[in-house]
Amino acid sequence: MDKITKKDITGVILAGGRARRMGGADKGLVLFNGKPLIEYVIDALEPQVGSLLINANRNHEKYRSYKFDVISDELEDYCGPLAGMACVLNKIDTPYLVTVPCDTPFITDNLVKNLSSSIVHENTEISVAHNGERLQPVFCMMKKTLITSINEYLQNGGRKIDQWFEQHSVSIVDFSSNSECFENFNSKEEILTSENTNDK
Repeated sequence: MDKITKKDITGVILAGGRARRMGGADKGLVLFNGKPLIEYVIDALEPQVGSLLINANRNHEKYRSYKFDVISDELEDYCGPLAGMACVLNKIDTPYLVTVPCDTPFITDNLVKNLSSSIVHENTEISVAHNGERLQPVFCMMKKTLITSINEYLQNGGRKIDQWFEQHSVSIVDFSSNSECFENFNSKEEILTSENTNDK
């Protein structure tokens, strides 16, 4: 394939975690400047993909109010982002999946374009964002053909996303000039700090 078009890509917003450091609050629904975090992510990601889904394990009705399909993990007990990726891969009919977390309100408009360009030009199965300091594994694009691999890895007890990546060809995409894209919130204090900073 010479080029990946928007209609070839399903995007998923991963909102299925426990958010222990957020006091158990559902991170996607926590307010940032008066607006749920997931709404920022929807606004940023929807124009970049052909279709959009939400992976959530609670508050399903609230997430459905955004008019996107909501898919829950097939594995029980909050098994991490790979479980969310797997349940969505099992449902989609596009050849590519892009994943992002629900608590990153500053996603840039070149995220999907750069991930898809890398997966094509480097002929890999997965492309993963890098912020200039470290890998950002939940910001990635993968081929639907990895469905068997990810299911088997999870069924065999695997949970570490980096470890699963090592089984496949992966291209690293440099987003050091857009590092704000990966700013996320792990506590309500961090949200308040960011709100106060942006107000100045």
